[in-house]
Amino acid sequence: MAKHLTAHEKRKARIRKKISGTTARPRLTVYKSLKHIYAQVVDDTTGKTLAFAGTTSKALKGELGEADKTDAAKKVGEAIAKAALEKGVEAVVFDRNGFDYHGRIAAVAQAARDAGLKF
Repeated sequence: MAKHLTAHEKRKARIRKKISGTTARPRLTVYKSLKHIYAQVVDDTTGKTLAFAGTTSKALKGELGEADKTDAAKKVGEAIAKAALEKGVEAVVFDRNGFDYHGRIAAVAQAARDAGLKF
């Protein structure tokens, strides 16, 4: 049986063919579900996750409150930038993970840029 790929899976594969995180410039990948958004900084050469932030993480869960999803995405962007800078990561490659660069994905990226990460 052949597995049929969705359009999202095809976009994701096409992007990952071109983008890879190195030790000097790791990959900032973003995933969104209907309720939550997650971001992590990954070094693909060693296969290690250097930093993580999401709306379900303990650090952000209490401070989100009744924020709408875009505001929550901005807080995740700030948190991932802070966590990455603490680990000594200043520049990243942005991986939108097959999602359109629009709305919550763009909010995470802009908040991370404003907090000091270089794309």
